[in-house]
Amino acid sequence: MPKLAISNARLIDPKSGYDKIGDLLIEDGIIAAFGADLFAEGLNPDIEKIDADGLILCPGLIDMRVVTGEPGAEHKETLASAGQAAAAGGVTSMVVMPQTNPVIDDISLVDFIRRRARETSPVNVYAAGALTKNLDCTDMTELGLMSEAGAVMFSNGDAPIRDAGLMRRLMAYSSAFNALIAHRPVDPDLSKNAVAHESDFSARLGLTAAPAASERIMAERDIALVELTGARYLLDLISSADTLPSLRRAKSRGLDVSASVSINHLALNELDIGDYRTFAKLDPPLRGENDRQALLKAVNDGSIDIIVSAHDPRPSGDKRRPFAEAGFGAVGLEMLLPAGLTLVADGQLDLHAFLRAVTSTPADMLGLPQGVLEIGAPADLVLIDPGKPWMCDVADLLSNSRNTPFDGRLMQGAAVTTICNGKIVFDNQGA
Repeated sequence: MPKLAISNARLIDPKSGYDKIGDLLIEDGIIAAFGADLFAEGLNPDIEKIDADGLILCPGLIDMRVVTGEPGAEHKETLASAGQAAAAGGVTSMVVMPQTNPVIDDISLVDFIRRRARETSPVNVYAAGALTKNLDCTDMTELGLMSEAGAVMFSNGDAPIRDAGLMRRLMAYSSAFNALIAHRPVDPDLSKNAVAHESDFSARLGLTAAPAASERIMAERDIALVELTGARYLLDLISSADTLPSLRRAKSRGLDVSASVSINHLALNELDIGDYRTFAKLDPPLRGENDRQALLKAVNDGSIDIIVSAHDPRPSGDKRRPFAEAGFGAVGLEMLLPAGLTLVADGQLDLHAFLRAVTSTPADMLGLPQGVLEIGAPADLVLIDPGKPWMCDVADLLSNSRNTPFDGRLMQGAAVTTICNGKIVFDNQGA
């Protein structure tokens, strides 16, 4: 494999806090060297070289929550198209959620995702195994066998498990081999048929809404079960300020509880629904501005560990319907990085906190070697222009489905070059 040299970059390693101007050398798909004036004595002219011109070079993003259509609904998204969108967004590793058709609930489907991704995707793809068979919230899957087959975590997708006894058994079983359980904190009875956040705004729009308490109630139940079983647990997609005290108390008691938030809930609030904009119909729903500000603060202080794209492609036919009937979800692989950088530019989000939440922290949580600038680490990197102004246009997105609430928004910051396993998989220099 040829060598690749990147010079004059702002090298940032979110895990260690390293942040200096310098150079980096890639050899055989790994980081061979990096530091200040690494190429002061010149380079072999046969080595490919990129002059970063002061742009940020950091580990490629790791997106822990990506829904695809493959297998079963390839018209929404294939692993290939998701991989291309990921590369354009600076994402070099993504975790595919189990809500495919068929569901990723046995070792054959875990193996299919791994093999298919190696054949078609330019970035690394990992599978999340289902907690229950067919996501039916009734029968446990073989978590241990799927873990041995390569599943990096376990989830029930968007279907919360109401049965506390079943969740206790799942947690107890998973703790035997230190598996990570990610679960949506949603009380299904309080959130039944809801399409928006319960507030004066949703009442004026006449929309069926879910209270923030729905999230907090399930979070408290699951945290109590973590205390009972010793499981590793991820509060998946928290969206409400009401849930944060529960999360902080769990952490203060030393429980292995972490939390993720979508970039949508950090950058947008319920008012972005506007005049029934279905592109902003998400699950969990966009909440109030006080919730958004509280979530940002929790990322900055480390209470929230992970930021995800919550990539959930929906064809236009699912979205161009009355709000109550439209499908939930939005594409996000290409928006995770620029939306985060825009928040950084606005002074709302700390750059290092943001990068940790999309690189080293998910890598550590999943047991992956990526997410760090270290000699010997995989050369999964992204060159970022944090000051690049641009406008989001859905027509320019690479995902098969082009539904995003950021359509028409001015953004600041984007991926310029994405490198995965030492190979350039996306290059937008000069654009």
